[in-house]
Amino acid sequence: MTHPKYYAPTGGHPGQEQLLTDRAMFTDAYAVIPKGTMRDIVTSFLPFWEGTRLWVLSRPLSGFAETFSQYIMEVQPGGGSDTPETDPIAQGVIFVVEGVVTLTLNDAEHVLEEGGYAYIPPDSDWALHNRADAVARFHWVRKAYQAVSGLPAPNPIITNERDVIPTEMPGTQGRWSTTRFTDPQDLRHDMHVNIVNFEPGGVIPFAETHVMEHGLYVLEGKAVYRLNQDWVEVEAGDYMWLRAFCPQACYAGGPGRFRYLLYKDVNRHMPLSLASR
Repeated sequence: MTHPKYYAPTGGHPGQEQLLTDRAMFTDAYAVIPKGTMRDIVTSFLPFWEGTRLWVLSRPLSGFAETFSQYIMEVQPGGGSDTPETDPIAQGVIFVVEGVVTLTLNDAEHVLEEGGYAYIPPDSDWALHNRADAVARFHWVRKAYQAVSGLPAPNPIITNERDVIPTEMPGTQGRWSTTRFTDPQDLRHDMHVNIVNFEPGGVIPFAETHVMEHGLYVLEGKAVYRLNQDWVEVEAGDYMWLRAFCPQACYAGGPGRFRYLLYKDVNRHMPLSLASR
């Protein structure tokens, strides 16, 4: 696989002549946040981060995401943080879509270029800085780790997409594949952040309904996506949130590949009481 170019927002502000009509949708079953909504006016800031702003794509909220948060971080040259995470039970995944960042994890330095992926276990000692001359942008997915007695927390994972061979879905002749950064049979993990790949014309040929909550950020290409009872057009830079059991399917529209960064919660019992949540 050639090293792809990922879409990353740059902010800015629309002119007064722009129409208000857009593809943004927020329902009980799903949300679509188009790339055009990621403007300067909707950025946020975090404690202990210098030269950094972010777009919050999802957060735990009644009627919205329940298990995770997802940010697009924008770090200026010289920016970053020695105290990036303030919640000791939070685990995280970083995926770099533009520029270069230096991740220091347990006293070891790792340079993450575009396509760079890092899984950071809960209660880790880490820092992240942009020591390059250009702006860096990356996704940061966070989830409270759900520990299980007898299972240790996962180990850190540092890799790059170009070093991971995608797994083809059976019977698709490579038209549909998944780049898996985590072993699906490693039950220490309670979340997966993968990349799903479709060649032009590839499809999810049935309405998937399953227990995992999803966050999907379109890295490249375009598609028509089935969300609950609706068909919506999505393209590079758009974000989708899907509630558990929300029916989903898609057609990759071409002319290039359609690819998205996918979050889902996995490998844990369904909580049956408030005390176990």
